[in-house]
Amino acid sequence: MSGELRYLRAPLVNNNPVTLQILGVCSALAVTTSLATALTMSLALTAVLVMASAIISSIRRHVPSAIRLIVQITIISALVIVADQLLFAFAFGMSEKLSIFVGLIVSNCVVLGRAEGFAMHNRIWPSVLDALGNGLGYSLVLVIVGAIRELLGTGKLLGMGLLPTVAEGGWFQPLALMLLAPSAFFVLGLLVWAIRSLRPAQVEEEEFRLLGRLRERKS
Repeated sequence: MSGELRYLRAPLVNNNPVTLQILGVCSALAVTTSLATALTMSLALTAVLVMASAIISSIRRHVPSAIRLIVQITIISALVIVADQLLFAFAFGMSEKLSIFVGLIVSNCVVLGRAEGFAMHNRIWPSVLDALGNGLGYSLVLVIVGAIRELLGTGKLLGMGLLPTVAEGGWFQPLALMLLAPSAFFVLGLLVWAIRSLRPAQVEEEEFRLLGRLRERKS
């Protein structure tokens, strides 16, 4: 059991699907204008990923290799439709904010990658743990980026004022750039840089060699 928990822990930081594997970046950039949208997208993707991995793992021995991708995409698409309709029914405002991005979970590299790369070759329980770990790793990045952008862009988190803005007689001037698309690139890039600075092993081999040469020249 403890050995299988590595599937849950590894994707959080050491093998994070966004910061290390650079997967799912498009949605990570598109839905992080606020913490609420980031949390909703994270929940939807994690739920789809876990259920899809469980289903695909359970039928993996009965799916011909020639049509495995078609079967995987069909299963993921069905789950995404259910998630999208649940949002539409019970959280219509959030569904409008997320627009097409929930539907695009179908083409998210994290979901299809774990289905093809792990669930098709492993038992149900490890597949569920791997899916949950990758979902949480993806969610962690979205929540961090969404929290930073909303806080610096509005002075609020989840609608609660944390930084007193100038308009309300305070000292903080919201940064409008943080609510625009380019800011997501900056925040995510700084996050990747920070993690790889703390964990040099995550730097790509060629970049790691170049970094070592630069340090040798300086010394």
